[in-house]
Amino acid sequence: MLHSLQSKEEPMPTKHPRVNVVLEKPLLDSVRRLAEKEQISLSLKIRDLVRNALEAEEDAAVVRLAERREKTFRRSRALTHKQTWGT
Repeated sequence: MLHSLQSKEEPMPTKHPRVNVVLEKPLLDSVRRLAEKEQISLSLKIRDLVRNALEAEEDAAVVRLAERREKTFRRSRALTHKQTWGT
């Protein structure tokens, strides 16, 4: 991703893409307190929170998939351990 410097027209290469986020003051204050408590930067704390939220979303999607598959599961059609793994 490239960022432009305000004083120059040349793009500035960055190692990681940047994102601007608008937070309500109470939310910003809460995140800032968490970052200070962990002695990390605000941007690192927000990154960690987003990462955790994505993992939670993925986990929820896997649960929904498992629930759908469970509804159609029939033990009579299931493979045994030996049929599946050969041992």
